[in-house]
Amino acid sequence: MAKPFLITLRRTAIAAVTATGVAATAIGAGSIAAPSLAFARSAPESFADLAEQVTDAVVNISAATTVTEQRSVPTPQLPPGSPFQEFFDDFFNQRGQNGEQGPGTPRPQRRSNSLGSGFVIDASGLVITNNHVIGDANDVTVIFTDGRKLKAEVVGKDAKVDLAVLRVKSDKPLKAVKFGDSDKSRIGDWVIAIGNPFGLGGSVSAGIVSARNRDISDQSYGHYIQTDAAINKGNSGGPLFNMDGDVIGINTAILSPSGGSIGIGFSVPSNMAKPVIDQLVQFGETRRGWLGVRIQNVDDAIAESLGLGSPRGALVAGIDDKGPAKPAGIEAGDVIVKFDGVDVKESKDLPRIVGQTPVGKEVAVQIVRKGKEETKTVKLGRLEDGEKTRLASNNNSAPEADKPVVKRALGLELSPVTDELRKRYSIKETVRGVVVSRVDPNSPAADKRIQPGDVIVEVQQEPVTTPDAMTRRIDALKKDGKKSALLLVANAQGEVRFVAVGLD
Repeated sequence: MAKPFLITLRRTAIAAVTATGVAATAIGAGSIAAPSLAFARSAPESFADLAEQVTDAVVNISAATTVTEQRSVPTPQLPPGSPFQEFFDDFFNQRGQNGEQGPGTPRPQRRSNSLGSGFVIDASGLVITNNHVIGDANDVTVIFTDGRKLKAEVVGKDAKVDLAVLRVKSDKPLKAVKFGDSDKSRIGDWVIAIGNPFGLGGSVSAGIVSARNRDISDQSYGHYIQTDAAINKGNSGGPLFNMDGDVIGINTAILSPSGGSIGIGFSVPSNMAKPVIDQLVQFGETRRGWLGVRIQNVDDAIAESLGLGSPRGALVAGIDDKGPAKPAGIEAGDVIVKFDGVDVKESKDLPRIVGQTPVGKEVAVQIVRKGKEETKTVKLGRLEDGEKTRLASNNNSAPEADKPVVKRALGLELSPVTDELRKRYSIKETVRGVVVSRVDPNSPAADKRIQPGDVIVEVQQEPVTTPDAMTRRIDALKKDGKKSALLLVANAQGEVRFVAVGLD
């Protein structure tokens, strides 16, 4: 039986030069032209003119990091006063004299090298590459097509979008390329990628835009361009050009079972990269807008529970106490449907839109609360500041003394929060609501992954503190003909999420 491929997402920098064969396949236009293709841009006869126009602006990046090696043979730890202590001291000191590590001998260091790609965006010497290409390197060299090697200074880098800006000093102006509008690129448009695959040096590959707005990880800011232009290890940081010679993407990752191109590569769109690069050049760091909310997707059941009609927007599952959203009046349970005039179609759109909005700007945030639309005005904070100060406070409050009266609803056994249950499930003192002590495995609640130890904080956006209050709220929803109940569920650490549970 054939073994399945392990498909992994691989960054495309390489740590060593590997000899490999490279096969080129001609791409030609189809012989049958459908009427719908009459207005499409025809395939170029050759990419030679375009490649010649931009190649000198594409560079190779060599990043070296000094790594301290670990001692291969640890010195034995002997009891104090051991008669063997002198023997071992002499033995390991002798190893040190022979060039090997003994006690107190500095550990040897070695240089770890990685190779990637980049491109010049300013003739004065600004070079763009991926953050993961340079990593924590203490020696970065930019290698040009004419063979020149220039030491580079790291101006700034950003791990979220995987970008880095370098600066080199050249005695003559450098060939530079400019960014294009990635939003204008369409699925099916021709593109070329230029980079340093497998350490071979400048190499050109051609293909099309295969897809747009791809999410390839849990990276909140990743709405990548997908292309079938061959991108391999070492292409990281290289440009993706449109047919006008403008950079519409920065190649950053591939999806591959083997580490080589299978025709699925990803590039950071230029419109996402440009504001990040501008901030890195100006400040040496990023300054992203921050709203201070934790969000989740709106599915069909939640949309029905909230009276939204169809699923849309980003559901606010939590508010940062020190974030800008709280003083603006945004609350958990609100659905953000428009931010600063831009529609929020789904939750993944919001972090990107907010992050690209200037810090300190006052923006209109349109929300849906209990079926009615409202507009709140928020003055954005800075995401990086919020990340530094967002440490969970462990302020303890007085314990409760409710008796464990068990009620049943929605396939759940419910109890008030007591000291015994807090201890059993390690529930933080700040969490209030109704404890789930048992879940019927065949219930809709189990399908929604509610589990013992979870705490029901709200039912249909109304707080509940006792099992009786919760069951009464459920009964009222059934009488109103609701198909599901919207629960705000907290885990033991106090992290909350909204869950729509069927009432049938």
